[in-house]
Amino acid sequence: MPFLINETGKDPVDLYYKDYGQGKPVILIHGWPLSHQAWEGQMQTLLEAGYRVIAYDRRGFGLSSQPLEGYDYSALASDLREIILQLDLKDVTIVGFSMGGGEVVRYFTDYEGDRISKAALIGSIIPLVAQKPDNPDGVPAEMLDGIMDALKSNRLSFLKDFHKNFYNYESNTDRMSRANLDYDFSIASHASPIATIKCAETWAGTDFRPELKNVSAPTLIIHGDEDNIVPIKTSSDQAAKAITANEYHVISGGPHGLILTHRKEVDKLLLEFLEK
Repeated sequence: MPFLINETGKDPVDLYYKDYGQGKPVILIHGWPLSHQAWEGQMQTLLEAGYRVIAYDRRGFGLSSQPLEGYDYSALASDLREIILQLDLKDVTIVGFSMGGGEVVRYFTDYEGDRISKAALIGSIIPLVAQKPDNPDGVPAEMLDGIMDALKSNRLSFLKDFHKNFYNYESNTDRMSRANLDYDFSIASHASPIATIKCAETWAGTDFRPELKNVSAPTLIIHGDEDNIVPIKTSSDQAAKAITANEYHVISGGPHGLILTHRKEVDKLLLEFLEK
């Protein structure tokens, strides 16, 4: 597949993407610290259902450029904007998993949802990860600091263990294999170390609560009630209260990486939402 070039920032950024199918367009925005390959199952499901599927690598990850700067959410949303404009997409559904939910919301803030007809947030960090006095269910600062320190001092060791908790692996060995963990480690370990750290700072430090009112399109929200990476109370429970036109589904036993472990449940909800 070709690359698109975003020339709106300080330095041009090459964005690797895949574009399959002929139907209504669905853009899949992956989580941290993976690539578009995390959407393998959903791409197959959507293509079989007759949709046009576009999945791309966030800057710094996969085969996209690895710049030194430009990992704040407005820069990342500008990459999404370039994909929509350069492919001349209309009536688009944008789907953000985990960190990708930030691009979804920021796109509505920065571009007023132009060309977007629907949105989906799956296991999303929206609206706020960090614990604060007015967000007591968030992740404590010492835990977030520990992640940053581990990424800076021993990134590969951190990544080796991270996805066990990402999928609640010991509880879901009937839903995934050890090979899935090895696959994720390979993808994450080849990402830019700089992008991995700076994107973690971005998802950990951005407060989207004031922006949720900007999400004007019908929105699907899916979250697992056993998500150990992004606690449901600090994320989707709040998003569902603040985004006006939403439907909210909690998947019992779902970990953070529920797009793999609970693929059938997620895909069914996504297809039903798209077909409305």
